[in-house]
Amino acid sequence: MNASAEDANALERQPIFQPIFGGDWPTLPTAIRKHYANRPYSNDLVAVEGTLDVTCGRIFRLLSPLLHVLGGIPPYSGRDVPVTVNFRSTADSEAFHFDRTFHFAGKTPWRFRSKMLQVRGNEVIEIMRFGIVWRLYYEWQDGKVILRHRGYGIQLIGVTIPLPLTALLGQGYAEEIPLDDDSFAMRVDISHPWWGKLYQYKGQFRITKTA
Repeated sequence: MNASAEDANALERQPIFQPIFGGDWPTLPTAIRKHYANRPYSNDLVAVEGTLDVTCGRIFRLLSPLLHVLGGIPPYSGRDVPVTVNFRSTADSEAFHFDRTFHFAGKTPWRFRSKMLQVRGNEVIEIMRFGIVWRLYYEWQDGKVILRHRGYGIQLIGVTIPLPLTALLGQGYAEEIPLDDDSFAMRVDISHPWWGKLYQYKGQFRITKTA
């Protein structure tokens, strides 16, 4: 096997998020490295289960029909909502796939699927249905993973085109805090400078399966 082939195989064996976290990867807490253990071009699976408190503001409730079409965040509020998430990779892609299922009381389970791709360094895009994109930076800072907003966009034929939607939809923010070797707390906020907090979910997850 020549050197270039060996290098390619080595890249395929390392987790998708290892180059995104860069030099921080070797010292990340066990729960975070387990959470982001999926390798590109593989059929790796990491499953987590937990509960979330979900707060959906009035603006997002009004957008409920659109959110149903887009299959994004659930336009409901609830406490201690059971949630399962499967983090998957596939044999034909270097993407990191999220498959979330929210079980709100009295409602049909809400499924929210997306995938993440590295752009460069710690810059990442999350791609949702119809190519809607959240652009963000991943950071390890002060004992937690931080996802910082960079804007929105749409992906067409593999190219991400920025869309000036932050002034309308607000700014996303997320963080994940390791609790022990198999669990982490997390929070996702969408806030607007004029209208305040538009959406939030927060809670804890435990890693239940790796394969």
